[in-house]
Amino acid sequence: MTTGRQQELPPTEATAVAEPAERAPGWGTLWVVLTGIFMITLDFFIVNVAIPSTQADLGASAAQIEFVVAGYGLAYAAGLITGGRLGDLYGRRRMFSIGLALFTLASAACGLAPDAGSLVAARIFQGVAAAAMAPQVLAILGVVYTGRYRAAAFNAYGLTMGIAGIFGQLIGGALIQSDLAGLGWRMCFLINLPVGLVALLLVPRVVPESRAPGRERPDLVGALLITLGLVATVLPLVEGRERGWPMWTWLSLAAAGPLLAVFAAYQHRLAARGGAPLMNLALFRQRAFGAGIVTTLVYYSGMASFFLVFALYLQQGRGLSALEAGLMLVPQGLGFMAASFFAGRLAARLGRQVLAVGGAALALGVLGLDVTVEQIGISGNPVLLVPALVVGGVGMGLVMAPLASIVLAGVAPRHVGAASGALSTALQVGNSVGVALIGVVFYGALDDRTGADRFPHAYLLSSVLLLALAVAVVALVQLLPGRRAPAPAPASATA
Repeated sequence: MTTGRQQELPPTEATAVAEPAERAPGWGTLWVVLTGIFMITLDFFIVNVAIPSTQADLGASAAQIEFVVAGYGLAYAAGLITGGRLGDLYGRRRMFSIGLALFTLASAACGLAPDAGSLVAARIFQGVAAAAMAPQVLAILGVVYTGRYRAAAFNAYGLTMGIAGIFGQLIGGALIQSDLAGLGWRMCFLINLPVGLVALLLVPRVVPESRAPGRERPDLVGALLITLGLVATVLPLVEGRERGWPMWTWLSLAAAGPLLAVFAAYQHRLAARGGAPLMNLALFRQRAFGAGIVTTLVYYSGMASFFLVFALYLQQGRGLSALEAGLMLVPQGLGFMAASFFAGRLAARLGRQVLAVGGAALALGVLGLDVTVEQIGISGNPVLLVPALVVGGVGMGLVMAPLASIVLAGVAPRHVGAASGALSTALQVGNSVGVALIGVVFYGALDDRTGADRFPHAYLLSSVLLLALAVAVVALVQLLPGRRAPAPAPASATA
């Protein structure tokens, strides 16, 4: 194993790539940085399982529990673009290490929180740390791996996020039910400590340093504007339905557009003066990036929505425990993993259309679940849901695995950090938009019924939106460039 000094890359665009496409690079970098994105994604989903026991243990109010979830997502989404640009300027390995260290520390604070207020503060801190770490993952993979090996690394990125999301509820349910050392829900956070510490020890040994050329000053005004704009967008979406859409939520959404417009105007003006903007808006003129950002936002709106309403149907409608509901998602996870392993080869042959095939499979899975849910209601055999879940999982795998590779294919190395931050921001905003929209439909449908069929009824109405989003992915893919994706790495290289 080489040392960090031996692996360090000079901060020039010409030398930002670590290995030629003809020779397989080492995969230690991949495993270490994907550990970070796995922890970040897992902590989005695992905390939902822990909410009932957390609230009971800490005596938390409903508002405090809401912010245990929302505070993390809000801080994460608001800081991603800034975090990506800081990696470009000061070193992607450095920012990844700082983010990982802070995330591990924040996880300890969450797991040891003596009261609800402390837990909320620790979760916000955890979200800020995640925003510093997450954009560096795609940026590091983009400069360390090239050609078919980059495609394999990006596929692994999508696979890692999918596994963390799909199996997050199962992992959380297992940790809580096992009640290790009597820690209960606290293990959902404390499990990050050994993982984070081991990753921190490995970072300087296997992750090379890289940054954009030059020593540009950070765009502090741009960072402030984008943070305010994203907070104004995401906060009312994550809090609006729970609070009955008070006036401040609408005022916040109304202010979001002007704030983001001012940010865009300032970025254009700064670039025209020869400065270093936080986000190079020219990136959005690239079809792969511009259309890919929209496709990412729409896809993740549907993915987050599905996990929410399906979990509510299983747990509140059918009375399954968190662990039992998590086990129901195992077939979907297996379909996801199987498709992800073949997605690279399909992308090499089909190019962008692999995403369309995935969107179509996802739509087919939604339709299959509709038919089955209508048939079994809340008392029929839930095993009948398995075929549709497998098909939906295959669709998710065919979209998630190659999506980042296709979107970032034409981004220059000096902008890869900021571009990765924008891609991750689209993902998080998509999650928030999707959950807000589906929440209005699902809970509105629940209020319309009082009988035993109210949860199947709410799920079936919600699935109309899920189906529309899956079909929208198929349509948006046609806006992407038609060139083929890089050929997949040999099986031995991706093992």
